[in-house]
Amino acid sequence: MIEINLVPDVKQELIKAQQVRATVMMVSMIVGAASIGIVTLLALYVFTVQTVRGALVDNGIKTESKALTDVEDISKTLTIQNQLTKISNLNSNKKITSRIFSVLTAIIPPEPNVVKFSTIKLDTATNTIKIDGQASNSYAALEVFKKTIEGAKVKFKSSSDDKEYTNVTLASEISTKDVSYGQDSSGKKVLRFTISFKCAEETFSQASKDLSVAVSAKGDVTDSKLGVPNIFTNRAKDITEDK
Repeated sequence: MIEINLVPDVKQELIKAQQVRATVMMVSMIVGAASIGIVTLLALYVFTVQTVRGALVDNGIKTESKALTDVEDISKTLTIQNQLTKISNLNSNKKITSRIFSVLTAIIPPEPNVVKFSTIKLDTATNTIKIDGQASNSYAALEVFKKTIEGAKVKFKSSSDDKEYTNVTLASEISTKDVSYGQDSSGKKVLRFTISFKCAEETFSQASKDLSVAVSAKGDVTDSKLGVPNIFTNRAKDITEDK
């Protein structure tokens, strides 16, 4: 059998182009439909599934919160736990106030300028020592006492492993007030005074190891060598004139 193609070449090319266009359009429609389906599924997930999950989480939070608030004395328990977390920090920052005896023993002048104390106050916030004292040797003893405080040094190590000591001046902001004469318990005339001074930060710090307080004339006084002498006495009374 003999077939004769009566369609011209140009017409054949046009038919092929139409077929290709139809195929492309069909594929595009399929891809577009698939994209719309994917977008629709994502929208359903975001606005439905996520909303449901969020609601479940919120409900869980509310349930657990209610269970927590229903615990008896929960606020006290939480307060105690909070305080416990601060104990170690507070302990590390705690000052060694017992070193005040090392300071006092070191700064007392020798005879004849010995001074005795009736009251001593330590302000740990500012490291300030305030002393109400008295001296038998009048103003000379008070002046020697001030000079002794001014010349005192604090010697310490920054850590127990250090071999070298660091020296700092013990006191600053030294001042005296309320200076007057009075009578001690034996009726002897003494000079009463109030003196205050600010100690170096290292004096009461736990970070200062092997600490000692030294003055040139008396050697040094350390925590281990400390022997507190009789430095305390009753406050002298006002002098009463004989009539």
